[in-house]
Amino acid sequence: MKLNKNFLLHNVNGQTVLVPTGKADFSGVVQGNQTLGDILEILKGGATEEELTAALKERYDAPEGAVEKDVKKVLAGLRKIGALDE
Repeated sequence: MKLNKNFLLHNVNGQTVLVPTGKADFSGVVQGNQTLGDILEILKGGATEEELTAALKERYDAPEGAVEKDVKKVLAGLRKIGALDE
């Protein structure tokens, strides 16, 4: 899966901002923390859910199951707004 080309990723003062272009079916702005930014950066290059989870586990020291839970939640939200190409 990959981040849809109709969404632009920005980092503003430590906050991650995902902005749709005029061609996106979503109108609004998604704001998040550095973890969201890391997920979106990885998705820009394309990754499976398993690859994404493995990459985040290398970056963050998190309790067992936390990374998987967060990845599933973020991916569900991105799917809902049409920000993923699968």
